[in-house]
Amino acid sequence: MRELLAARGIQLTKSLGQNFLHDAHQLRRIVAAAELSDRDKVLEIGPGLGPLTQLLLDEAGELLAIEKDARLVDFLRERFKSLTPALSHPMGEGVRRTGEGKCAFSLLHADALEFLKHESRDWSDWKLVANLPYSVASPILVELAQSPRRPERMVVTLQLEVARRLMAGPGQKDYGVLTLLVQLEYEPREWFKIPAGCFFPAPDVDSGCVVLVRRQTPLLPENQHAQFVKIVKRAFSERRKIMLKLLKQDWPVEKLEAAFAALKVPAQERAEKLSLEKFVKLTSVLK
Repeated sequence: MRELLAARGIQLTKSLGQNFLHDAHQLRRIVAAAELSDRDKVLEIGPGLGPLTQLLLDEAGELLAIEKDARLVDFLRERFKSLTPALSHPMGEGVRRTGEGKCAFSLLHADALEFLKHESRDWSDWKLVANLPYSVASPILVELAQSPRRPERMVVTLQLEVARRLMAGPGQKDYGVLTLLVQLEYEPREWFKIPAGCFFPAPDVDSGCVVLVRRQTPLLPENQHAQFVKIVKRAFSERRKIMLKLLKQDWPVEKLEAAFAALKVPAQERAEKLSLEKFVKLTSVLK
């Protein structure tokens, strides 16, 4: 990777969270965790130099890769020039198929987070498989999780700290807003650690790959999701404060006390101790 970047005079941008996974074993583990078939549609965000892209092309039926860095888009077009037409349109129009027509491949030059905010595509039969740029990993996951047409599976590599938040449970130090906003819609199935030395350039911290599977039965109807988000964000707005006192800023104290009593939640409870299930029930009661 160092030689490829040097040959093109590309200096990586720290603000974009550009740390490229190059370890072949870890790349194969990520693809295996995605449980792909030639019927699957896959979204990859931040393909970089394309090592994961190549493996996904070998396994999936359709692949959309979104890259923000124009220099890397040019590199990817060259690497996969037999598959990608000249993509002059900003939305990446045009599709080519790999090999014997196995995988339809599109390369999009765009800011993935902005694209997802404005894209009306139905992602419900897609899988996200990506080494997410560290700088935008959490917002991208929340954006997709809160979409009413969210992907069926997300297999993502992120900073170890963020991976632990996604897997956390009540009472654990990593349990918080990100945990609840994602776990409302996804079950965390498994995760594995990826050492910093598997990346170029090596980041200051280790990473983790997390497997998130969309819940078959929603915990809340779509019209209560905004209320859930409001409750969670307010409850964790000052982590060490009693949750009831924080929620009083948005709801009458009498209604809150009645809801806490009905759910058998102690009046002195802090948000970090309350389970996802209790937050769901609280949302229903306070609707």
